[in-house]
Amino acid sequence: MKGTDRPKGKGLIRSLNRKGSRFDKSPAVAVKRRGQPAFKDPSICRYCGAVYSGQKKKWHRLKRLSDELLGKAAWVECPACVQEKKTGLCYGKIVASGSYVRDNIDAIRRRIGNVERRAGFTQPERRVVSAEWDGKTLEVLTTSQKLAHRIAHELEKAFGGRAKYRWSDEDGSLYATWQREAG
Repeated sequence: MKGTDRPKGKGLIRSLNRKGSRFDKSPAVAVKRRGQPAFKDPSICRYCGAVYSGQKKKWHRLKRLSDELLGKAAWVECPACVQEKKTGLCYGKIVASGSYVRDNIDAIRRRIGNVERRAGFTQPERRVVSAEWDGKTLEVLTTSQKLAHRIAHELEKAFGGRAKYRWSDEDGSLYATWQREAG
């Protein structure tokens, strides 16, 4: 059999499906938003200080902003700040429960903060919106399902216990639970 005579596998068939994909494969943040132009290069978020790079077509953080960059930048609201402050959409939810959570709430909050800081440096759109403790459970809301997955995985890795994940078919959001009993 020659290379072209072989039957197509599922992977090849799925790779040829272009339904719903953008022709230039640019990230969603670089595509024009409903009636609004794409972000100017460079743009700086007026709330969180994230910088949009038109060459890389993504938001990132800089350790230090130069005077030249500040002078020519457009001041805008990044998609994460719009999502967090205006729309209030959260695509990730983690519920931590169990007697271990009650006894070690400060260590768990520190771990969540460390994971958020690490993810936020390279991907400032991913952040924790809220972390509410009601005495029995800790409920953490995030702007992305990927950050929620990472937090639940890191809690399981650092403290033990069991993490479970459930993705929504409607909007792709993630509902994660992490549970550990003392002992």
